[in-house]
Amino acid sequence: MDVFSRSPEQTRRIGMGLGAALQTGDLICLQGDLGAGKTTFVQGIAHGWGSLDSVSSPTFIIVNVYRRGDEARLFHMDAYRLDSTPEAEELDLDAMLSQGPLLVEWPERMNGLVPPERLWIHLEHTGAEEREMKFHASGSRYVELLEVVRRAADGGD
Repeated sequence: MDVFSRSPEQTRRIGMGLGAALQTGDLICLQGDLGAGKTTFVQGIAHGWGSLDSVSSPTFIIVNVYRRGDEARLFHMDAYRLDSTPEAEELDLDAMLSQGPLLVEWPERMNGLVPPERLWIHLEHTGAEEREMKFHASGSRYVELLEVVRRAADGGD
């Protein structure tokens, strides 16, 4: 499914719709060049999920953890600076997924460690503020999340 966003606010709004539907174990992969809108989209996801924490790119930290009032956690990983598959394995994706949803920027750098069932989103900068977001669902849970994204993109609930 392809979605076009004409502004950072629209990108965040689409993310908010997705974030509101996330559950423990959900895996969202965000692929795109620098400046493609990944962090803006994650800001929307975290807000929709109910994060009490502000969102920033975890480029140098590798993983940010955002909290909600009910002590739930949302994990935000940036794999850009990972140097090897063993280094990526040490992050223990399964442990994070067992505790909350996981958002992974630059998942293509993890050499096959990303589970096959996931929602993969490719973001592309297409204009000054415009972004194209291509959503690909692998697994029935992620097909359900596509419908949530479709409604958010259309402006519905």
